[in-house]
Amino acid sequence: MRIRHKPLREQVIVITGASSGIGLATARAAARRGARVVLAARNGAALEDIVRDIQERGGEARAVVTDVSRREDVEALAAETVRAYGGFDTWVNNAGLSIFGRLEEVSDADHRRLFDVNFWGIVYGSTVALQHLKKAGGALINLGSVASDLALPIQGMYSASKHAIKGFTDALRMELQEEGAPVSVTLIKPASIDTPFPEHARNYMAQAPKLPPPVYAPADVAEAILYAAEHGPRDLYVGGGGKLMSAMRKRVPAVTDWMGAQVMSRSQTAGVAGRQRDGALHAAGRDGAVRGGSPHHVMRSAYTRASINPALTGILLAGATAAAAALLGRADRR
Repeated sequence: MRIRHKPLREQVIVITGASSGIGLATARAAARRGARVVLAARNGAALEDIVRDIQERGGEARAVVTDVSRREDVEALAAETVRAYGGFDTWVNNAGLSIFGRLEEVSDADHRRLFDVNFWGIVYGSTVALQHLKKAGGALINLGSVASDLALPIQGMYSASKHAIKGFTDALRMELQEEGAPVSVTLIKPASIDTPFPEHARNYMAQAPKLPPPVYAPADVAEAILYAAEHGPRDLYVGGGGKLMSAMRKRVPAVTDWMGAQVMSRSQTAGVAGRQRDGALHAAGRDGAVRGGSPHHVMRSAYTRASINPALTGILLAGATAAAAALLGRADRR
């Protein structure tokens, strides 16, 4: 069955984890382009402030307080959206967080809570959204990560959850294809993005966490999500650095293991004492900000812009393939 996607200006879009970071950037960008947006997160006060700001700028938005780890909350989010707008066209499962710490040091309770939010939140969001999307058609968008393809030390269970999200999303896509359902399923795989992600993470380290470079702007992820809402690609990487690391993982996994052991662990500490240790793992954190104040230079991704621009994709792929071949060739010779 052919899948038809509406232009953004005609869409109703549900976004979880919309009170900060990628979710907030996507909500604002979608509203600017005429979409009606339904914002979901645990922090009701932050959501109301965001809705008010969008409305003052001429957009249309509403807030629904939601803990995605609770199926009943996700069902209530869908029901409220249907009540308010008659349905929705795109559902974005974005809510997620991390834990910084060695796997053996993190408590079972924290590990389970992370999976409840990151993995089961996407399972609940996907299965609840499909009850409507399979009838009306549209787009289901899940936020994975470059960690869906390779593991990050010090964020081991986060990596495991993102691997699980990829497996779930790929299997779900196949089942919908076999069924002939008019729903596209896209997995977005961002590299390091300058959001409050480190601040919201549960931190077991003595130092404050940070994301390893290269670090990209949240606007790049928002653009990829909104492209998927209109075009429904299978998956999209955000950040050429992440795409390259994924390619290296497939070709020379021992090299990426060495890089993780020798480089990635050290690159995830900010060099200052960690103050906020609990983050937003068990309760809503400080929300309302898109950017996270990364100590690294934050760049825009030419790779991602080319990926969602058909006129540039061929040029990009040729250049990226040549660069990756040269790099991997050097690695093989070593």
